[in-house]
Amino acid sequence: MAQEKQFMLHRKLYQLHCDGHEVNLFLRDQQRWIERAKILDIEGNLVTVRYEIEDEEESSSWEEILLLESIGAVSRQLSFVPRIGEMELLVSEDCPESEQIVSPTTEPEQKSKPSAPENNNNAE
Repeated sequence: MAQEKQFMLHRKLYQLHCDGHEVNLFLRDQQRWIERAKILDIEGNLVTVRYEIEDEEESSSWEEILLLESIGAVSRQLSFVPRIGEMELLVSEDCPESEQIVSPTTEPEQKSKPSAPENNNNAE
């Protein structure tokens, strides 16, 4: 079972490596996260990653070779919102009407409107 989980992790890391995504890795043996890492290479049970750490005064780039067994979790960021002062975010009402998603409460009303004239036509 442990080998199966390791194989699945290896496959996922390889897929993220091929797609070029930045990942966050949790190292079980060191109980720490590596954030925004780029997977450079996977060879056997060794994973080479590169990441940057920014302190108050300086920024440094690190490259580490990790054992596959020491990686406890892997995740990737799907999206982010920049923190730029007084930036106003767009909401769905700001989209053109043709691109807006119709809410479920308005759909039955639209469906019932065409059926009402049909009932009136049948009554004549």
